[in-house]
Amino acid sequence: MITSTRPPVSEHAERLVSSAARPLVGTASDFDPLLALIGDAHYVLIGEASHGTHDFYRMRAEITKRLIREKGFIGVAVEADWPDAYHVNRFVRGASDDADAEQALAGFKRFPQWMWRNADVLDFVGWLRSYNDGRAASQPKAGFYGLDLYSMHASMAAVLEYLDKVDPDAARRARNRYACFDHFGEDPQAYGYAATAGLADSCEREVVAQLVELRHAAADYIRRDGRMPTDALFFAEQNAVLVRNAERYYRAMFGGRELSWNLRDTHMVETLEALTSFLARGSAPPKLVVWAHNSHLGDARATQMGKQGELNVGQLVRARHGADAVLIGFTTYTGTVTAASDWGGHAERKVVRPALPESYEALFHGARDRNFLLDLRTDRELRTALSTPRLERAIGVIYKPETERQSHYFVAQLPAQFDAVLHYDVTRAVEPLERTGVWERGELPETYPSAL
Repeated sequence: MITSTRPPVSEHAERLVSSAARPLVGTASDFDPLLALIGDAHYVLIGEASHGTHDFYRMRAEITKRLIREKGFIGVAVEADWPDAYHVNRFVRGASDDADAEQALAGFKRFPQWMWRNADVLDFVGWLRSYNDGRAASQPKAGFYGLDLYSMHASMAAVLEYLDKVDPDAARRARNRYACFDHFGEDPQAYGYAATAGLADSCEREVVAQLVELRHAAADYIRRDGRMPTDALFFAEQNAVLVRNAERYYRAMFGGRELSWNLRDTHMVETLEALTSFLARGSAPPKLVVWAHNSHLGDARATQMGKQGELNVGQLVRARHGADAVLIGFTTYTGTVTAASDWGGHAERKVVRPALPESYEALFHGARDRNFLLDLRTDRELRTALSTPRLERAIGVIYKPETERQSHYFVAQLPAQFDAVLHYDVTRAVEPLERTGVWERGELPETYPSAL
């Protein structure tokens, strides 16, 4: 049971970390031990301790490139909206008219824009397109997919766009059903509040009916119109699923954090499973990489979150696939991060405070190497030494240093949460593609952190 938040300083643990750490020095062989640990696994879940750290984005991309090149992974599923990510997917597979990677990322307009419209994602999307362009016509191309459910209105529009092309009568029925949301404009939270408070009728019946009709007509749509892209029906159906689940999510937001969190992560796993089935197409199960925050991809059963009734993607994927899923986390001790001060606020470059003394990050700061990899799956002695519950830091799209202990730490047992952890002691903020004056003013002197 996770109860302690102030474990005693353990010189034995510090020595074991220093001994077990595989240095990350920036060479091509840095991730060899990690790829050996991954082996033939079909699911590799790579987290991040913040949504705004360059090092996490960059290294996650480098690991993913190797998985695609060397181990046959054919897709990246990310903590992003399905329609926006599918726009990127069409670009990287050479199926869109976008001129370049930046144009392919243009769909990411809502807060937090920098989470996917940043320099590191831009580089990765460009690489993915180049990689696919070099593949033979008979070889599978690697895709880019979204798992999240915040795009309710964009997904409704996508369903209607598809039906307008294949079945105008069905499109009219879909418009009548989705009109249930018209009173609330583009704000799904307003709908959720009104439906929960009894100020408006729920649209649950309408969105379920729309999904059922689309699924019943699927075989007919495939036969009727061979001009549509082969993945168009799947894209539309997943958007209809998203609308159904988002409707539930926005009502659940006003019924408690645990319920809405669980609905969201369950939706992400259901989307991942649907994607797996679609990409298999009768052949061997595809290999997929997942990108999301540590709090989504580390097994929630090993954290304070799990004790409070929250489940997550890592827990559900591990429960379904066992050792065929490898869960990887990132940590940092200090540096800078791109984050906002409040929801919907400007992207700022903020200083990340040195980790609290009773945290895993502080323990890793005392290791011999500054940047390193820890194998938490096979090193039993290390697992035992790190099994004492400690604080773990989590920075999302908002960072409030003044309330850091309450806002950004939770208790965890790291060896049960992840199979491997990469620690980068001093990290820097991810660079948004839209670099505003607010972000630029946060820049620290080039001599940071030594001040020399």
